[in-house]
Amino acid sequence: MEKQDLSSYLKTNINIDLPGFILNLIIVGLLCYIIQIFYKKFSTTLSNREEFSKNFILLGIATCIVITIVKNSLALSLGLVGALSIVRFRAAIKEPEELVYLFLVIATGLGGGAGQLKVTVAGMTIGLFVVYLGSLRSSKNIKNDQIVNLGIIIEQKISDNEINQILDDAKNISQELKFISMSKTNNDVSINLDIKLKEFQQISKFSDSINEKFPNSKIIISQNNDLAI
Repeated sequence: MEKQDLSSYLKTNINIDLPGFILNLIIVGLLCYIIQIFYKKFSTTLSNREEFSKNFILLGIATCIVITIVKNSLALSLGLVGALSIVRFRAAIKEPEELVYLFLVIATGLGGGAGQLKVTVAGMTIGLFVVYLGSLRSSKNIKNDQIVNLGIIIEQKISDNEINQILDDAKNISQELKFISMSKTNNDVSINLDIKLKEFQQISKFSDSINEKFPNSKIIISQNNDLAI
């Protein structure tokens, strides 16, 4: 390609169909909202799912906007590559599952921005169906094996009343509970329990509740068939 042709190509105006662009944004937003619902309902991550997933819709829409703008412009595409090489996105990704959902949201935005809505909807439907099947399988495997060891680590000073409230909340999700140990200092508290759960899904709600009340907290759950209560 000659220099003159390249210069002409770089200066090409971008013509975007506004009604179609708005429709793509709406559909991408709805798809990302569905992904958010699936994440909060079926995810097994122990982080605060409500806080993590609240940006799914905005991330998907932002990706759609970027791809719509740069897809017809070589200059903007090169500029995007340069910008992304400078800007570093740092997020507290604690578990691989969180990264998978982020990729699903970004893929939805990419598909919408590229105008491939049918392919995007089909791919997302299959992906979420796999998530649903995986959730059913996990629930089936855990149904008859609900005794777990629960470790609660809170890296901040809390009162005795707050500790008692944590224990009461643990009792509410347990058929049986066995206190193992607790250590308390001026800067942190560590509680270890063996519990027989009423329903395994309740452990995620319990974890979310602890993370919401105490941001500097960590929940460690281990399943052990040899635990005796």
